[in-house]
Amino acid sequence: MLTRRNALAGLAAVVGSRSASAQSSPQADLYGAREGYLVPSRVVGQREGNPWPPKYRVGAFTHLDQIYDTRTTSRAAEPWAFGRGDFEGQALVADYLSQHPVTGLLIARDDRILFERYQYGRTDRDRFVSQSMVKSITGLLVGLAIADGAIQSVDDPPEKYVPAFKGSEYGRTPIRALLHMSSGVEFGEDRDNGRDLNRLWRGAVAGQGPGHGTIDSILQFNKRIAPAGTRYFYASIEPDVLTMVLKHTLGRTASAYIQERIWQPIGAESDATWLLDAEGYELAHFGFSAVLRDYARLGRLLAHDGAWNGRQIIPARWMMEATTVRPSDGYLLPGRAMRDFGYGYLLWLLPNRRQFALVGAFGQRIIVDPPSKLVMVQTALDETDGASWKLWRTLVAQLG
Repeated sequence: MLTRRNALAGLAAVVGSRSASAQSSPQADLYGAREGYLVPSRVVGQREGNPWPPKYRVGAFTHLDQIYDTRTTSRAAEPWAFGRGDFEGQALVADYLSQHPVTGLLIARDDRILFERYQYGRTDRDRFVSQSMVKSITGLLVGLAIADGAIQSVDDPPEKYVPAFKGSEYGRTPIRALLHMSSGVEFGEDRDNGRDLNRLWRGAVAGQGPGHGTIDSILQFNKRIAPAGTRYFYASIEPDVLTMVLKHTLGRTASAYIQERIWQPIGAESDATWLLDAEGYELAHFGFSAVLRDYARLGRLLAHDGAWNGRQIIPARWMMEATTVRPSDGYLLPGRAMRDFGYGYLLWLLPNRRQFALVGAFGQRIIVDPPSKLVMVQTALDETDGASWKLWRTLVAQLG
């Protein structure tokens, strides 16, 4: 184990600063350092530029609101502040950062930040895109909508709330199965270079192709290949179905709802933004952006099973249902849903003890260990393979 003498000296010098120069960040030139981390511009006559080439990712992943239409979720009037702490593994974490394309990494235990560092010229003021972590946020909003009585039950089908879904396969699939990504409706997330995901994107976000909007884009996919609630299959379209239910039941935007029910109650220090679809509503599978410490505040809320300093914000019962597997749903267990993970309500479940994660493409993570109240937030430019999970296991062993 590392000794305290070997730990990095002090966090104050690195938190909120450009702690690593552009050239010292891993493969900085690949990710656009020489060009100054450009943000791709909107293409004339289209809704968006292209944020995916590596040279644009640093700029695009922290300035999504310059590329797409977004809606703002406002920060708290009086932000809640983390305390600061130290731990003996800082040299280990610094070594990890030197080898992986991580833009930001924050480790917190309950109300204290133990480590916070940024690379590629990013700072604590930058908003980092969630990628698919927003799917888990959508799941939390469904839980709140049920608690508020806007949605009656996870066993209801979407067509009960969204008339346009009436008679469709997604329309008749129970909300619970959509939360578990087990609708049984065919959607080829990974086949043919993401053909189906691209079809959904073109219709829902760019307003192109059949339907020119999210609901009609969803209705393109209407072939059932398995009974609902029997087979896990990752499909980005399923939270999009759920956000249409939220749209028809809440009477306000998803951005306003999360602002009122989560963002301001946890004392968020910065505004967040959420990408809008072609019809002006928040897209559930991509496009939420926030500063690292606000992601950590969200992680702390989840570590306390929805409670914040004595106030229950998300029902504890929902948090337990969202992060555990019922005996009747054994196909969702770690090792069965995925090789190394299980699946809850749009949350990844880790093996062994009760831990869970919000996960997004290109290495985005919020990982939570409720027993120790340990939270790790990572934003990145590409997948870190198994290294981030190995780092997490080491942290839990040391701090949990």
